Amino acid sequence: MKRWSLGLLILLLSCVALASGPRDVRKQAEMSMLVTGSVEVTRDGSVAGLDLDQREKLPEGVVRLVEGAAPHWRFAPARRNGEPVPATARMGLNLVARRLEDGNYELGIRHAHFTDQDTPDETIASRGMKPPVYPLDALHAGIKGTVYLLLRIGTQGTVEDVMAEQVNLRVVGNSHQMDRARHLLVRASLAAARDWTFKVPTTGEHADAGSWVVRVPVDYAFEDRRPDYGEWDTYIPGPRQQPDWAPEDDGAPDALLAGQVHQAGVGMRLLTPLQQEQG
Repeated sequence: MKRWSLGLLILLLSCVALASGPRDVRKQAEMSMLVTGSVEVTRDGSVAGLDLDQREKLPEGVVRLVEGAAPHWRFAPARRNGEPVPATARMGLNLVARRLEDGNYELGIRHAHFTDQDTPDETIASRGMKPPVYPLDALHAGIKGTVYLLLRIGTQGTVEDVMAEQVNLRVVGNSHQMDRARHLLVRASLAAARDWTFKVPTTGEHADAGSWVVRVPVDYAFEDRRPDYGEWDTYIPGPRQQPDWAPEDDGAPDALLAGQVHQAGVGMRLLTPLQQEQG
């Protein structure tokens, strides 16, 4: 983790809608940013290149942190027909900034997700995904947040099971109000997700599986108030839970793009820490 002065990060607070509410809930607030891009990986798993999406929109400190960390990454080599090959991986990084007692901020890469984009037929893809309807009670109450869904998909591409893995809220209330807000968003998300359909893998090591598990983040936000790419997002993280049918992987829902489908248990496997320890 790296420290940054309050002056460098004071603009983080300009988009915070958490200035009022119970003190114990506000203390749980996190500031994070999802940074996306691609990484070129060699046959031996080392990094040959990094390309950040919309680099010009990212804060200078974020660019320095990611570009300084990437050369130290090493992946399990991608393989085709059993042989190691170069690969291009799509990347999602969840960066988090925490305020320290001295007024500075600690900035670090918390989670990451890497997907081998050279093998699209080997992973689940969406076929029909009608977005959930914004619950009227939540809309009128100004409730905003992201629901991270876990879905189990059968061989016909239909949803066999679904649950909310985590819900992060961008509003503050007492514990009862927060539970109620999460319930409203989860209920709408589950109702929509049960009717979704998917294209199952046709080639690769996962093609013969009896079922597949995917993650889909669902975002509930007002368009004029949602942080843009490269801006910090402030929210109250909810508890994370996983069903017994989910794979035991190191996937993290907060490193995924909302509305996209991410198959759990697949992708490029990082063997080294996301960032080097500071001496």
